[in-house]
Amino acid sequence: MSVRKILVGYIIWWLIWACVHMAIILYLGFSISIAASDSLWSNIILSAVSIAIANILRYYQPGKSTAWNLLFWSILLSGVSVFFTQALLGYLYSWNVDYIYFLKMALPIRYCISFLIIGCVLLLSWIWRTLITKQEEQERKADVEKIARQTELEGLRKQMQPHFLFNSLNSISSLVGSNPADARKMIQKLSDFMRYTLKRELQQMTDLEEEFNNLQLYLEIEKLRFGYRLNTVIDFPENFLKKKIPYMVLQPVVENAIKFGLYGTTDECIITIKVNEENNDLVIRVENPFDEETSNNNKGTGFGLSSTQRRLYLLFGRNDLLQTSATENKFSTTIKIPQDQ
Repeated sequence: MSVRKILVGYIIWWLIWACVHMAIILYLGFSISIAASDSLWSNIILSAVSIAIANILRYYQPGKSTAWNLLFWSILLSGVSVFFTQALLGYLYSWNVDYIYFLKMALPIRYCISFLIIGCVLLLSWIWRTLITKQEEQERKADVEKIARQTELEGLRKQMQPHFLFNSLNSISSLVGSNPADARKMIQKLSDFMRYTLKRELQQMTDLEEEFNNLQLYLEIEKLRFGYRLNTVIDFPENFLKKKIPYMVLQPVVENAIKFGLYGTTDECIITIKVNEENNDLVIRVENPFDEETSNNNKGTGFGLSSTQRRLYLLFGRNDLLQTSATENKFSTTIKIPQDQ
């Protein structure tokens, strides 16, 4: 609720009470001028005390003994309010004996009414200030968590780039002596790939089309290394090209597929990438040949898939967005990208 709405509600409530106050004085037989003056000055003083309470609570928040503190301030400030009201009205209408007698007789009632009103204002002001403080704490906590999440995401991405770079440099090193021409091509492709990744460094999401273009640069590098042994099949509907996907999320998954599919064997390997949609999730499935005996010798650190799963969790808050499965001759990695974010 905004401060403006609270202020408008407060003014409306106070006007209603002032009219009721005036009607009671008129009912007791006093003139309209006395009734209006009594209501006006009584409620001006009561309003001033209430405003003072609201401002005091900006700097003072009752602690564990909240109820006793509120009770003490209500008793004290109600007495202050009634004292000034009685003194002012007594001075203004000192000539009216009946009204002066009425002021004296109505003193306990005025005090009780002031106590109730000031107590309610004090309690509501304290609750409001407490809620605002908690909301500010929650916003600060959310900002800290957001900054931490963004920092971790950037850390994962910065780790992934050297991870791929080191593998590529090893491949180039192996080609320098045996095939210098392919080594030069690989350096050029690697340069294009790294230039692309640096341009997109500050963005978390990209289009599927751009991600596939980036992936194609990576595959061209790997095909220079493995030659005819590495083949890829990419199958997706053309209307999916503008679907959103985390930037560079496929490269470590495909790298993992190449590692399990090609390392330790001289056979041809076909990496299949299929894209479809299920329950408003973009589903990408990467499949590669799998040999349990040779794969056990090529497990590596597992950084590629674990970092991808962590990125997906940080971006979407779900742990079920990356799943793997293995059969006798096929390893499959499935990534789900929610499209309603």
